[in-house]
Amino acid sequence: MASISKLSSPSPTHSSPSFRPESAQPKCFLDFRTKTDFGTRVSSSRLSVRSDQPLRGCLVIRCSQLGGNGSHVKRTTLHDLYEKQGQSPWYDNLCRPVTDLLPLIESGVRGVTSNPAIFQKAISTSNAYNEQFRELVQSGKDIESAYWELVVKDIQDACKLFEPIYDQTDAADGYVSVEVSPRLADDTEGTVEAAKWLHKVVNRPNVYIKIPATAECVPSVEKVISLGISVNVTLIFSLPRYEAVIDAYLDGLEASGLDDLSRVTSVASFFVSRVDTLVDKMLEKIGTPEALDLRGKAANAQAALAYQLYNKKFSGPRWEALVKKGAKKQRLLWASTSVKNPAYSDTLYVAPLIGPDTVSTMPDQALQAFLDHGAVARTIDSNVSEAEGIYSALEKLGIDWGYVGSQLELEGVDSFKKSFDSLLDSLQEKANSLKLVSL
Repeated sequence: MASISKLSSPSPTHSSPSFRPESAQPKCFLDFRTKTDFGTRVSSSRLSVRSDQPLRGCLVIRCSQLGGNGSHVKRTTLHDLYEKQGQSPWYDNLCRPVTDLLPLIESGVRGVTSNPAIFQKAISTSNAYNEQFRELVQSGKDIESAYWELVVKDIQDACKLFEPIYDQTDAADGYVSVEVSPRLADDTEGTVEAAKWLHKVVNRPNVYIKIPATAECVPSVEKVISLGISVNVTLIFSLPRYEAVIDAYLDGLEASGLDDLSRVTSVASFFVSRVDTLVDKMLEKIGTPEALDLRGKAANAQAALAYQLYNKKFSGPRWEALVKKGAKKQRLLWASTSVKNPAYSDTLYVAPLIGPDTVSTMPDQALQAFLDHGAVARTIDSNVSEAEGIYSALEKLGIDWGYVGSQLELEGVDSFKKSFDSLLDSLQEKANSLKLVSL
């Protein structure tokens, strides 16, 4: 069977950057805010940092024109991604100071996603939260309430930075996502109440409330949308669950009773690299040449089919009736775009998934790689027949897509719960070390 070239052919080397004369290249600096507050600055004629160690902290991009006059580069591949292909690049990270996002916004980043793991790293490895945390606990806040106030402040501050994009695009872009407690992943009503509370306390028009796409929380999505609250539906790992998420969005819009639906929007976060991580292990266990040849191809193949489903569901009489009320499509968002296998191209889960009306949220290394040598071209639907072939070939080899989706969902929810619990434990320890009394 022919390999899927544009969708997901893994390569042990990085893709070649598009040619630009050396004299025309900007001088850029990558700063990484670490827990010790001492950044590592790397400069070159192009954005380029290679490391065998994972990057920690927040990525800060500073660019100037050739003369070193301090003016910012006006165009990057991220601008081309949005303006030429209709895909919005978002940043999958958030930490203090949130003003570190400003150079990223100038570089073309159009939104931010966060999750319990991101906040666990940000809060537990930085002193930037100490002053507010001390004040909160001294005022009588319990540890979990204090955590949420730390998070809400970051989300509000980030929303303010992205609000111009939100306004310029008539509520189509410029969102910042914050997730309900992962402890509620099996609690339908609890998730609805948590979403209502978060939406109220953040009180920003461009906030997305993240709700996991568990079987218990898909009905929560419908209810929250019907209340006029915009939602980022996260932890989607399979096509059937993705279709259920779309239906929940459509049902919620129809149940809202609103005459103007233009401010109720949503994204569906379809996870990518984690699919290959699990499926590759299953293929290696099978061990046949055919099985081994499919490594690194499952995730992007399934994503390509998800995009086909997206186009199908957001068309026809039902959707057109909602469009007349101002409804916007629930955009597909590619999540988990970092490469877990170092043998694969570092843009494997970004470059092959470019298409209109989509979002790609990238953590530090994926964003850095795409800025450095990413190629901008419509790729998401250029090899649909091959994607279908790969999906079917995996099934014939015994890969159960239903198992893959449910297993990854369990792992994802469990991972976020552990991060959440770990952070609360570390905050309790911090309170104890400051000799503060916790409830």
